[in-house]
Amino acid sequence: NLRGPRYVCLARDGGFIVSEECGDVKLFNSNHKLVGSLGCRYGHQFGNPAGVCADVEGNIIVADEQHRAVHLFPKSGSPICLVSKGLRKPAGVACSNSGLLLVADSGDNCVN
Repeated sequence: NLRGPRYVCLARDGGFIVSEECGDVKLFNSNHKLVGSLGCRYGHQFGNPAGVCADVEGNIIVADEQHRAVHLFPKSGSPICLVSKGLRKPAGVACSNSGLLLVADSGDNCVN
């Protein structure tokens, strides 16, 4: 069910999330069965999804290298652009239990 898997993270519900190179972000349940994608669920068009993480509330955060942005996909509601300025090539994302978001920018060789 995957085409060019890149990054993976655990979901808060026991499943996992996988970004696909120049594709979509796929969602799997705890039984490793595909349950959907962010593109279909939210009608979102990714350029080149890279790093993915899930926050403590179960929201999904995705770095998009081509669009030079980081988006939050809430459990309900519309996607929210968290960062769209100052990124050259956002590759990895991580979030802490306290709400801190880290973005690895391989275009600038830094972590913001």
